[in-house]
Amino acid sequence: MEWRDRPVLVTGATGLLGSWLVDALLEREALVVCLVRDLVPMSRFALEGLQDRVIVSFGDVRDQATLERVLGEREIRTVFHLAAQTIVTIANRNPVSTFETNVAGTWALLEACRRSPLVSEIVVASSDKAYGDQEVLPYSEDTPLQGRHPYDASKSCADLVAQSYATTWGLPVTVTRCGNFYGGGDLNFNRVVPGTIRDVLAGRPPVIRSDGSYVRDYLYVEDGATAYLTVAEALAADRGLAGRAFNFSLEEPLTVLEMVERILAVMGSDLRPEIRNEVSNEIRAQYLDSSRARTELGWRPIVGLEEGLRRTVEWYRQHLGRHR
Repeated sequence: MEWRDRPVLVTGATGLLGSWLVDALLEREALVVCLVRDLVPMSRFALEGLQDRVIVSFGDVRDQATLERVLGEREIRTVFHLAAQTIVTIANRNPVSTFETNVAGTWALLEACRRSPLVSEIVVASSDKAYGDQEVLPYSEDTPLQGRHPYDASKSCADLVAQSYATTWGLPVTVTRCGNFYGGGDLNFNRVVPGTIRDVLAGRPPVIRSDGSYVRDYLYVEDGATAYLTVAEALAADRGLAGRAFNFSLEEPLTVLEMVERILAVMGSDLRPEIRNEVSNEIRAQYLDSSRARTELGWRPIVGLEEGLRRTVEWYRQHLGRHR
């Protein structure tokens, strides 16, 4: 698949993964179009000048007419759908906006793609949260989707909507399910990685909102961007991938407390975390089996946890002052 001069649409470009994916596409000389709802001046997309190197189309992912206009006028071939409301606590407080963005936004995009004859590859971001709470771990792609809490349910629904468009209309869409991304540019400081780094840089004990025993996957964001490119390239080579899903993970699950301790070690800090044990509606253990991606796509994570954390800490050391 030749990326050079290829018209590519990225939704959610101002987010953590979105900015790194845009970066990777620009390195490959793709013609990148980004659907942006809100300007985020402190985002990596803005701070590192990515917004000046792409075509920015302003609009809401739920607006099918806008999506059809962008797809048509820009002659888009490949679509990466990352736009979502991704914060669990916000989903618990504002479930309607989460469902509207994550579910209605997905069907609006896919319907626009169905009406746009040039679109030949669509990669839709689902999540490990789409599996819901399961007794058998790690999750494989055959694990049922059974999200119960608002965010988890929104991702289950969006995932199934994507599969339905592939099955019913043959739309060339493939689904990604990833563990927790981390890396430079994450502005949600309620998440363990950027929150811990910010606290340490400010000289205060890092906060753990749970009891510290919740288990999660973590994947460095540049490996995530490579995963999305790999899926699109495989989809372009083999339409048999339409409607399928792939897990992506480092496959090294850690408790939240262990992750905080790894960050503290990388930063050379002797601060001890403050464990608040105040979370609700979150699944205690989630982690993924990525063997399908390794076997069928040839994907491997390149950046280990310590190196990924080192790169992440360095980004925040350079940029955190701009967020205050």
